Amino acid sequence: MKNALIFGVTGQDGSYLVDFLLKKGYNVFGTFRRTSHRCFERVEELGIFENFEKIKADLVDQTSINAAIRQAEPDEVYNLAAQSFVGASFQQPILTSDVNGIGTIRILDSLRENAPDAKFYQASSSEMFGDYSGIKNEKTIFRPRSPYGAAKVFAHHITNHYKEAYDIFACCGILFNHESPLRGLEFVTRKITHELALIKHGKHKKFSLGNIHAKRDWGFAGDYVEAMWLMLQQKNPDDYVIATGESHSVKEFLTLATDMMELGNWEDLVDIDKSLMRPTDIEDLIGDASKAKENLYCSPCLNILQPTHCGWQLTSSNLVERCDLLWKCPHCIPPFL
Repeated sequence: MKNALIFGVTGQDGSYLVDFLLKKGYNVFGTFRRTSHRCFERVEELGIFENFEKIKADLVDQTSINAAIRQAEPDEVYNLAAQSFVGASFQQPILTSDVNGIGTIRILDSLRENAPDAKFYQASSSEMFGDYSGIKNEKTIFRPRSPYGAAKVFAHHITNHYKEAYDIFACCGILFNHESPLRGLEFVTRKITHELALIKHGKHKKFSLGNIHAKRDWGFAGDYVEAMWLMLQQKNPDDYVIATGESHSVKEFLTLATDMMELGNWEDLVDIDKSLMRPTDIEDLIGDASKAKENLYCSPCLNILQPTHCGWQLTSSNLVERCDLLWKCPHCIPPFL
């Protein structure tokens, strides 16, 4: 049985990855930070809280990282821990850089000393591309437009440096936006679906959004964690873009969600608040996952316009449906949201 260590097990991706690896027969270890609030709601929602080993660790603390790696004795290590909200990185640039950038070095350096044969996955991001126009692939240059994106670029390059300098099996997954019911409410897809659900139930009347014209390549997080795993199963390490190949605006998402809930015109429900807009933003992000489709046999198929079956309703938009069905089906939305 293989051992897998996941840094950042309490987030959306970490929770789905734990579930995926357990089903693959892995012995899973997951790290979490000491916080003043309970942080395991997502793995509890998936019904897997008791099925993996939990380790306290923080990417700003080298000692805890070393201890986690020594305890897990991993065959595979996934770095999903991060200050993950792009908007917050403008208010917390130093923390974001320390966690997302330097934190990656801390893991890599510990692996070099304590588990040099372990395979390593680094969660890179489409935010690294910034305002570079056109469809992005593995050869597109990086032009980040946020402290979050800049820190991820550093982590991406340092991962490849350690791969080349110390012969570590290391892969970077450049994942475009991926959503789910486990997404935090600070992210726009979940904010929209959650707020509209509250309006549908008469608990809210209006809510505020920032730039609704930004376009993103949205997929389903449950699919994307499989791509992470597939990267580490290859003979040679490499970097891969994971994306659907389609981009859609926040306005499109908002319109679709409002129509699904039969709430009329979204303009009657939403205030545009300039204070929610980022100092610098990316107007359009769309990825080309041809390399992953060819080499990983992985084709993320869930995007904003494709129908799917959520377990309760067969028709309508996949992403909105998967993000929040509170207004129709109480079984499709985590109780902690």
